[in-house]
Amino acid sequence: MTRIALFPGSFDPFTDGHEAIVRRALNVFDQVVVAIGINSDKQYLYSPYQRKTIVQERFKGDTRVSVVTYSDMTIECCHRNNATAIIRGVRNAKDLEYEQTVAAVNHKLAPEIETFLIPALPEHKDISSTLIREQLLHKK
Repeated sequence: MTRIALFPGSFDPFTDGHEAIVRRALNVFDQVVVAIGINSDKQYLYSPYQRKTIVQERFKGDTRVSVVTYSDMTIECCHRNNATAIIRGVRNAKDLEYEQTVAAVNHKLAPEIETFLIPALPEHKDISSTLIREQLLHKK
């Protein structure tokens, strides 16, 4: 049986820290689906198409990584992609508390899907999409 994990997020933009989480998850899972969430109430720097293209370029040639977009619940995206696990990166205690809450909700909705929290590497713990997005906005 192929072990497929879903890595959900807005990825606006996709960072080196995100890439590291995917690569580390590939040590445990056969495939990782990077699932780019689309929320019509949110303002994004990059379009869904641009975000998807950026992630695909990072993993060009690696057939173990696929990229999808979704606008419904993460659990539904897991089901569509045959994922039995959700992976999330955590940088600090604040992230951990938030991700534990989300994992508990997902577990209630779909107990068959496990959530795995992967701590950020030291060199990535201060990287956030929000900070990078701010830097990019001020460079324009």
